Amino acid sequence: MKHLIFFCGHAGTGKTTLARRLFAPLMQVAGEPFCLLDKDTLYGAYSAAAIGALTGDPHDRDSPLFIEHFRDPEYRCLVDTAAENLALGVSVVIVAPLTREVRTSRLFDRAWLGIDDDVAIRVVWVHVQENVARERIVARGDPNDAYKLAHWEEYRQRLFVPDAALAQTLVMFDNTAPSGQACDELLARLVA
Repeated sequence: MKHLIFFCGHAGTGKTTLARRLFAPLMQVAGEPFCLLDKDTLYGAYSAAAIGALTGDPHDRDSPLFIEHFRDPEYRCLVDTAAENLALGVSVVIVAPLTREVRTSRLFDRAWLGIDDDVAIRVVWVHVQENVARERIVARGDPNDAYKLAHWEEYRQRLFVPDAALAQTLVMFDNTAPSGQACDELLARLVA
């Protein structure tokens, strides 16, 4: 069985760091090759060039214009790339916020994902308290976060915590200060 594993959550939760930390152990435990697809790596430079041409600001990654015209195509291409790898027999780890898709359980919709029944899906919701996420965002100093920080009250309206019913479908992971044991337990849940 192939695996499609999502590391989702809001900015500053440590999705990328966690996915990279678990990547080699994941391949070892699963005994199969994986491909890592990080939305920012795949589409960051292209989207910066495109939004920069439109607005003059290549770091405008949270504005209404970006969200309305770029967000969904980025995610569609990300999911299509994952489906292509899975069809070739390569399991996939995706790192991206995908918050709308988590809310609507779209990440379990095999037709939307373009995958067959021979793929095990796990969606990890990586979370921390809002103040911790904001501190991390400030500390990393990424210019792509400038709009988010300048419009924090507007941005925070998009933040959500999965309710109990939704959380049961997800692999919830508090990434505030994960221990080695917590990471080992997460790894076991991903390939169970």
